[in-house]
Amino acid sequence: MEVTARTTDGKEIYKEEKIYMPQATTCKDEKMVYGAQWKVGYVRNTGLEAYKSTDDTYEIKLPVDEKGAPTVRTVDVTVDLTYQLFAGDKIPIHTVTKRVTLDR
Repeated sequence: MEVTARTTDGKEIYKEEKIYMPQATTCKDEKMVYGAQWKVGYVRNTGLEAYKSTDDTYEIKLPVDEKGAPTVRTVDVTVDLTYQLFAGDKIPIHTVTKRVTLDR
């Protein structure tokens, strides 16, 4: 999943990518490995379960002026959910874009 925030003129001010998948270890060392072919023991499960909603919170720091007031009051936030088969192969599943503003 990738979350991107852009100003109304298109300038990117925030970007974060998060991978949802079970994390495992080979039990030979402390190194985390991904993928069913390597797993011996699960360390933690950060995968997405079918038909179960997941809530995440993102704090986007807006640019401020010298007085500390935000110079940007409205951003367009885009959330892209993709499925990754192999390294570099991403299949888009769903994209949502919402305009978020500090003004009432």
